Amino acid sequence: MSGSILCLAHVSEAGDALPKASYEVLGTALKLTKQLNAKLTIGLIGADVTAASGTVANAGAERILAVTGPDFATAHYASDVAAAEAICRSAGAELVLAPATSRFMRVLAGVAHRLNGCVDTHVTALEAVNGELQAMRWHYRQRIEAVIRRDTRPWIVLLESGCNAPWTGAIGAAKVEEIAVTLPEAAKRTVVTGVRAPKSDAQTIRPDADLLFVAGAGWTKKQADGKPHIDQAETLILDFLRASGASLGGSKSLVDQTGESQAVLGFMTHLNQVGQTGSTPRHPKGLSTCCHGEEPHVVGWRFINERRAVNLDPNCGWARGKADVLYVADAFEVLAKLNALLAQRSQTNFEAVAQGA
Repeated sequence: MSGSILCLAHVSEAGDALPKASYEVLGTALKLTKQLNAKLTIGLIGADVTAASGTVANAGAERILAVTGPDFATAHYASDVAAAEAICRSAGAELVLAPATSRFMRVLAGVAHRLNGCVDTHVTALEAVNGELQAMRWHYRQRIEAVIRRDTRPWIVLLESGCNAPWTGAIGAAKVEEIAVTLPEAAKRTVVTGVRAPKSDAQTIRPDADLLFVAGAGWTKKQADGKPHIDQAETLILDFLRASGASLGGSKSLVDQTGESQAVLGFMTHLNQVGQTGSTPRHPKGLSTCCHGEEPHVVGWRFINERRAVNLDPNCGWARGKADVLYVADAFEVLAKLNALLAQRSQTNFEAVAQGA
């Protein structure tokens, strides 16, 4: 393969940068341009790309294309598909790389259809082998890795976040070529009037968090005094999530209790489930508590770099080579101590800032 590569991105909600995953895609695109001796073009979509384009000004792209204006400020299929199509046609790239954000996952299949190309999603890696481009992605709950080759061009590839090293560089002044896209009235019928989202401290699923905290069914069982302490468990876990900024996961045995009319953690849903029938997150570190480390649960940890667990049973599954460190301790006591240390650190930082002011 030769020719050109297009790195497609949309401006973040803040408007001053691109989503984190976009810089990971850019890093992959730069690697491939060297391997394939190709030319790189960057395409941007948003209301105003001035600040965002500056963050990639020194990436070495030959061209930076953009579709801008109020109509392209928010995620909207009709406007996004038109903007992406215009950028792809202007770039004339054989390979189009984009982050697998919710905004692009909705529209790029439609773009591929308009361009008579093909699209692959959930790709985790791209490599050039003997001049041939190969894409890798997982199937069957990350148990089978497939290698994909395509002859159809353009080939649009959406890359999963957390799988590739992001490009980092100094902010500069970018020369942006703006592409005019006029939307028909039919494409403006849907209007985004606002966004309703939970408060940041109420959100428990945080894909970009450094730590994944997983709770097992042991949190809802009888404790040393012969009684369950659901209220205390909820308070300890929520306080830890707020103080640490960790993302919350749950074992299947815990989230299934909701349908069994058993006492459960009020904030835990099946969306938090990690494992064979749940999600497979990619956080740098993971801490499992009150979970015995059964295989269906542990399979969801295969991309966690550092694994630690807290369990009263020294013979649980985590002790059999599935965790880097196993703490044989009461999770209630451990989390209470952690929360106290985090509160102390927060108070110290606050006092330091106050004194500096």
